[in-house]
Amino acid sequence: MTETSLKTVVEERQIDVGGLNIHYLTAGNNDPPLVLLHGIGESAVDWSWVLPALANRNRVLALDFPGCGDSAKPQREYSVEFLTQFLADFLNTLEVQRAVLVGNSLGALIALRFALANPEQVAALILVDSMGFGQSVNPVLSSLTLPLYGELAIAWSKTPLGAQQRAWSRAALLFAHPAQVPAAWLAEQQRIGLLPGFLEANLSILRSQLYVFGQQHVVLESLPQLNMPTLVVWGVNDLVLPNNQAQDAVKRLQQGHLALIPNCGHLPQVECPELFTDALNQFLACHL
Repeated sequence: MTETSLKTVVEERQIDVGGLNIHYLTAGNNDPPLVLLHGIGESAVDWSWVLPALANRNRVLALDFPGCGDSAKPQREYSVEFLTQFLADFLNTLEVQRAVLVGNSLGALIALRFALANPEQVAALILVDSMGFGQSVNPVLSSLTLPLYGELAIAWSKTPLGAQQRAWSRAALLFAHPAQVPAAWLAEQQRIGLLPGFLEANLSILRSQLYVFGQQHVVLESLPQLNMPTLVVWGVNDLVLPNNQAQDAVKRLQQGHLALIPNCGHLPQVECPELFTDALNQFLACHL
């Protein structure tokens, strides 16, 4: 347990979900809870910069997907379908009947797919630089889906020098200002990159959503079905996914709202935590 402020204590917990040991962070008390879902190659630590502030309003649950962070990493296919079902099982195990889903990148796509299948369980959606809004994606990521190329990248990244290079390369891709990346984020990237099974699992997750020509699961045509309040948050300088995807998506939502964060890349919750938290709190104050 770590105390992040005089008011907010963030607890680390483990829970068995379908036979998998799952790690998550939690803070706050008020329902409905905010369930925070990270992207590919990331962990629940991504939410550390905003979790205490969000917990002042709601209970917060920030989980490590299977194959990620400090959760179990069995050898298996990590498909988008598997991760969506896992989210349903995680919420059921914790007896969460209704939640606000906050997803970043692939985590946002998982939140979207869950909301489309279980709208009664989703009080609101917050989609942060979401996958699934178009085919376009940075070729640095899609090239990893090529046979053998991803495996070679894994082999190099498992060395101490390779792990360091992986962290800095991801910073250059994911942040508008890589030189200002928090040291704690870089340290977490190096740590998780060396965990047994992590890189293999995340390559499987990557290949479930991407192929050499871009994104495979595009949900734009399904967005008009969503009737819950939905906030789309996007870093204007996102190098992974172009911000025009956000604008296209919001037009299709029944209750869509858009928050563009200037001078910010693919991880607004890490790079611009105050602007990110302000956008979420304004949205939640109006819609919960």
